[in-house]
Amino acid sequence: MAKLTILKEHDDYMTPKYAWENIKQYIPKDKIIWEAFFGDGNSGKHLQDLGFNVIHEDVDFFENDLGDCIVSNPPFSNTKKVLERLVELDKPFIMIMPVLKIHTQYFTKLFSNNKDKLQIIIPRKRIQFIKYINGEIPKDYKSKCNFDCFYYCWKIDLPDDIVWLGD
Repeated sequence: MAKLTILKEHDDYMTPKYAWENIKQYIPKDKIIWEAFFGDGNSGKHLQDLGFNVIHEDVDFFENDLGDCIVSNPPFSNTKKVLERLVELDKPFIMIMPVLKIHTQYFTKLFSNNKDKLQIIIPRKRIQFIKYINGEIPKDYKSKCNFDCFYYCWKIDLPDDIVWLGD
């Protein structure tokens, strides 16, 4: 398996296919999706397998502007910078991020007075990311994620501001 480019030694949590399957009905079908964070390359493939038109290239998110809608799992260590860039791009997005990010001052500043309200999809259970350390899956790896995430949505026009995923 090829090594990944590492942003931070322990900030590589790859998205399992079921995380996108769970929200397939909320991802815009009529837009070109940009899976903006390449990771191991599989997240974009998962979205394509689900029938979406996806751009998933190993390019710098902060220097590019691709697609019509961004659907991704960004590096959590750069959340503030990622969210600022998302608002700057002014495109619809769905981002998987830890629940506690909503309590940060930068999150409040970006979205509390924004004319486009933030919406949230709450998974029925914790997403078990595929963890990489130093670009590889550890030999003794067991998928036991110890934090909860939401799907944070902006300009997606969900049926409700909070969508609870069922069984």
